[in-house]
Amino acid sequence: MTSVTSPLAGRAIGLAAVPDPVFSGAMVGPGTAIDPVREPSEAVSPVDGVVVSLHPHAYVVVDSEGHGVLTHLGIDTVQLNGQGFELLVNKGDTVTRGQAVVRWNPQAVEEAGKSPICPIVALEATAESLSDVVESGDVKAEEVLFSWK
Repeated sequence: MTSVTSPLAGRAIGLAAVPDPVFSGAMVGPGTAIDPVREPSEAVSPVDGVVVSLHPHAYVVVDSEGHGVLTHLGIDTVQLNGQGFELLVNKGDTVTRGQAVVRWNPQAVEEAGKSPICPIVALEATAESLSDVVESGDVKAEEVLFSWK
């Protein structure tokens, strides 16, 4: 079983509350979402693994069991073309849970007219394969968001 931890501090809101039908409908996969604290911060790896996809606004880390976890920093933030995001690792790097991956500013994202809400998604998973999914309440970075059976 893999524990997936929060890549950032904020308030858990669940995927259904994400203002994007692809995420709210769990079309990418099941998981949860974080409404982040509005201050410059570092988004960290939610698992130990390898960075297989890396963009300023999103990254995927695959753990030793082959589970891929997507962290998407904000909604429609791809349209910011990387402005306000700083990559701290490279694609292909091995990272540990809690290691900083991207530095960003959720408040700047909001000021640019985008939602700073961050979906955390279990890729190629089913809702039944996740347990103890946190969908409400305050969370700190590295607190468990869900377990993947």
